[in-house]
Amino acid sequence: MRAAHTRGLPGLLVALILAALALVWFPAPPAHAATDVSTVAAALRKGPVYVDPAASGQLSASEADALAAKIKKADKPLFVAVLPAGFPTENLFRNLRTDTGVTGLYAIRLGDRFDARADSAVMSRSAVQNLVTSVQGVSDANTQLNRFTDLALPGIHGSAPASWGGATNGGGVSAGALIAVGAVAVVGGAGAYTVVRRNRRRKEEEQRAALDRLRVVVDEDITAFGEELDRLDFHPAEAGADDVMRADYERALDAYEQAKSFMAQARRPEDVRAVTQSLEEGRFSLAVLAARREHRQVPERRAPCFFDPRHGPSVADAAWTPDGGAPREVPVCKADWMRLTGGEQPAVREVETEYGRRPYWDAGPAYGPWAGGYFGGGVLPGLLVGTVLGSMMASPGYGAAYGTGYGDFGGGYDGGDVSGADFDPGDFGGGFGDGGGGDFGGGGGDFGGGF
Repeated sequence: MRAAHTRGLPGLLVALILAALALVWFPAPPAHAATDVSTVAAALRKGPVYVDPAASGQLSASEADALAAKIKKADKPLFVAVLPAGFPTENLFRNLRTDTGVTGLYAIRLGDRFDARADSAVMSRSAVQNLVTSVQGVSDANTQLNRFTDLALPGIHGSAPASWGGATNGGGVSAGALIAVGAVAVVGGAGAYTVVRRNRRRKEEEQRAALDRLRVVVDEDITAFGEELDRLDFHPAEAGADDVMRADYERALDAYEQAKSFMAQARRPEDVRAVTQSLEEGRFSLAVLAARREHRQVPERRAPCFFDPRHGPSVADAAWTPDGGAPREVPVCKADWMRLTGGEQPAVREVETEYGRRPYWDAGPAYGPWAGGYFGGGVLPGLLVGTVLGSMMASPGYGAAYGTGYGDFGGGYDGGDVSGADFDPGDFGGGFGDGGGGDFGGGGGDFGGGF
């Protein structure tokens, strides 16, 4: 009996060893779901995709790994979380963004619902809304998240956060999977790095070419403003001049110098926005000064003439219809208002293109920042809807190449930067639940009124 027992010990030992190895190489999934946002945020700081254990039936580990690899290869700050239907939605996006502390585009699949938010430095509010709309109703999580990712990546501004390391799916990765991923990374790392560098270099070359085209137009604007200063022929010591007039003149001079300085420092197309914004402020100061000298009523602050901002501040809004577009009201100067009311064509600002001289709204995407400085983000979308430039600016990829802020807000961080809790919740927009306290349509009846 003792001999038989002794002979069974080696077999028992082998069984125990195999059981221990099985636990190491094939760990059991966690018994319960994560119940707080901090757990999700901690995982997203390490990798782009998190799958709550309670939602693992929606997105498998291999699917999550493939999605994470796609996002990392694109080098974009896109964060994806798959959560169970019962996960608390109250201020979910805001709290997740605060805890993660990284500027980016955040997408959440919650049960069978989907929504997203982004810092405007990464993607405009309208672009996020359009992307969310395009994948609403897709029932399969893997299909929906991959479609959203494919559509979003070209339009995301900024780079992936430095904190991302190896692949993560949030639900526990086996040691074997980590070894496999590590082997692939060693083999393909050099190639991926080359692709990222080549893409960045191509983007920089495109931006330089766009900026070179803009320089010609902006230099014309700066020259025209300088000529306006000369024509005004104001002397601070002239008879009738007072301190208020001198302050107006000083603001105009400052705007002129700022515009020249900003243009000299411009490195990207979006830098031009500060130049034309300075010129717009300077022209208004000149209009106010001219009215004071002539003892006229000081004009109200209005947008510049839509047809050519060099015409100065507008005096009225007039109906105008672009070729093939819908009618809209645009701000016009007195001369263009008289032309329109008399049945004539306005004096439109044209610029050189590869197809000859064209109105600036038909000349290409680089003119978005140029127009944005003159008309401001909130006004511009309505003015340009239906035009070539307006269509380009509404596309998801526009912000990555030419900057954001046309109808939303701008922040001090690029995509992927660590800002911690230093962000304006109003700046973190998109999706369909912005108005209520609870995300995913909280208080607003979105997603079919379920929340």
